[in-house]
Amino acid sequence: MSHQLEIQPREIRFVVELSKQSKCSIRLVNQTDEYVAFKVKTTSPKKYCVRPNVGVVLPKATYEFVVIMQAPKEVPADLTCRDKFLIQNTIVPEGTLEENITSEMVFSRDNERYIEERKLRVILSTPPPTHAPALLPINGTQEQVNGHVESKTVNKEELKPVKDSEDIPVYNVKLEPIKNAKFDPTGVAILNARLDVESESVKNTEPTTRKIAEVQQIEPRVVVGEDEQRLLKEVEEMKLKLHELEVKLNKTETTTSKLTEERRLAIQERESLQQEMILSVLHEPLSHWDNQKLPPKEKGHLNSQVQVLLTKRSRMSNKSACFGSVL
Repeated sequence: MSHQLEIQPREIRFVVELSKQSKCSIRLVNQTDEYVAFKVKTTSPKKYCVRPNVGVVLPKATYEFVVIMQAPKEVPADLTCRDKFLIQNTIVPEGTLEENITSEMVFSRDNERYIEERKLRVILSTPPPTHAPALLPINGTQEQVNGHVESKTVNKEELKPVKDSEDIPVYNVKLEPIKNAKFDPTGVAILNARLDVESESVKNTEPTTRKIAEVQQIEPRVVVGEDEQRLLKEVEEMKLKLHELEVKLNKTETTTSKLTEERRLAIQERESLQQEMILSVLHEPLSHWDNQKLPPKEKGHLNSQVQVLLTKRSRMSNKSACFGSVL
């Protein structure tokens, strides 16, 4: 019996590494002419993450989802795993979207539609070991004999350079002067200029080669998990919000200080005006102030202060008169 979806591969394999996530891609191939919806379940939902876990495969099309195993805190001694994944798929009406797929409506066993189920097992493995390069002895070479490595020393006579007279032929060439040759000083100057330009270009290329070598020696960056990236992003957003709150708080403090200073100046100005008015009242009759257009509250307060001052003035005059009679 042919299946609605072909699953590639039929096993979910993960490489177990300490503090590192492992991923495995699964491909679904729709072999029918209908729309096929699928749903992925697992026996250990806290240990694995499936993206996406539901979807719709178009007719004669392929669909891929990724299974992510969370980073283990310690590498298990036994790599046998009993975790399993269940893939359910069924035919849905044409034009069905992923948003319309729900467990109650599509994959419920109460429905009469045919639901195909297949299980995938999990296989764990460790990363391949990294072999260190073999080191050669200082004064010799290594040879492999019957599966064992043996070292072979080299005599100093074998390391001596070959004489020039034995391998390199010597040719007797006569150098004859060129006839009618003239000395051109401009040619010497041009040659010197070319040599200077070449030396400067060599000097300029040295720092660039050093920079390239330094870039090649930089270690690769550590791949950060999605959860850590999300946490870093949230931390940056919190820092920005705190900075905005600090700016607003500083503005509020400056505004409060300005208002307090303005209020102090207004009170001081008001008191000085009241004193000036009181002094002017002492030198002018009350009828003059009755004709002034002042608020009733201010006029009553001013009259009470004037009456107090006049009583004090009359008492002082009476005392002075009594003191003059006594004298």
